[in-house]
Amino acid sequence: MTTVLVVDDDPVILRSLRITLAAHGFEVLTAQDGSSGLEVFSSGAPDVVVLDLGLPDRDGVAVIGALRELSTVPIVVLSARVDSADKVAALDAGADDYVTKPFGVDEFLARVRAAVRRTGPRLTGEPPVRTASFTVDLTAKRIHRPDGDVHLTPTEWALLEVLVRAAGKPVAGRELLRRVWGEGHEDAGHYLRVYLTQLRRKLEPEPSRPRHLLTDPGRGYRFQP
Repeated sequence: MTTVLVVDDDPVILRSLRITLAAHGFEVLTAQDGSSGLEVFSSGAPDVVVLDLGLPDRDGVAVIGALRELSTVPIVVLSARVDSADKVAALDAGADDYVTKPFGVDEFLARVRAAVRRTGPRLTGEPPVRTASFTVDLTAKRIHRPDGDVHLTPTEWALLEVLVRAAGKPVAGRELLRRVWGEGHEDAGHYLRVYLTQLRRKLEPEPSRPRHLLTDPGRGYRFQP
């Protein structure tokens, strides 16, 4: 059974999500502030975290950072903050998705399922893909560089993996959105812009002049070893 940790200071939302998630086959852990959320995370080993940004003891973006120091578990932000700067800050800190309150239950459940899917079973026995700057280990889901491993969030990895497996062929933006974020997200082009910027910042020697994560105008995006 998939375990979800919900961190939200609103008892009504917390109760509603607990009932909804349990009714759809999830095991649910809850916390009402960031500190207790981190404690429950450490003891409960959830498969996915649903996190509010407006917590009483610390900002949710700081909680995302603390979680990322512990794990690559997918994080779905659930927040009333609608400003794009808040969304970018959460995604830059390591969140994998952002759902705005008020939200539709069906869409929320689909986002949670998609986040869990992106960390599903891996293939085995695949040779690493080497570039002049880093090595992509598809089996271990790791990026090696001469100065050490590079940490990617589950969504960053899912996006990179699709591009790497395309073996140098361009992948259309809508296809990337469908395969990484799921059906119904084909028009969310801002997701690609944010996550490709993050990947280039982490992997490219010169992020403003990418050598490996390329944009092919009119065709999509391409990985060049």
